[in-house]
Amino acid sequence: MKTAIVHARIEPRTKRKAESVLRKLGITPTEAIRLYYNQISLRGGIPFPVEIPNKLTASTLNKSRRGKDVEEFDSVDEMFASWEK
Repeated sequence: MKTAIVHARIEPRTKRKAESVLRKLGITPTEAIRLYYNQISLRGGIPFPVEIPNKLTASTLNKSRRGKDVEEFDSVDEMFASWEK
């Protein structure tokens, strides 16, 4: 019987982006949360690595959040081609 309730506060932008991905996968937010909890239970921990980023990674993430040093491409091929320059 499913009677337990989970409440969480999430940034609206993060929620919209995640739910957009879930729609493409054909999964409801409730199903995604249930799947996540089941994996935690089965694995005895979070089902993916959670690590503190090193200084370079942290700096890169902070820059990208501010829109600095960000490149956009129309395709993966275009991105790979830019690496060869």
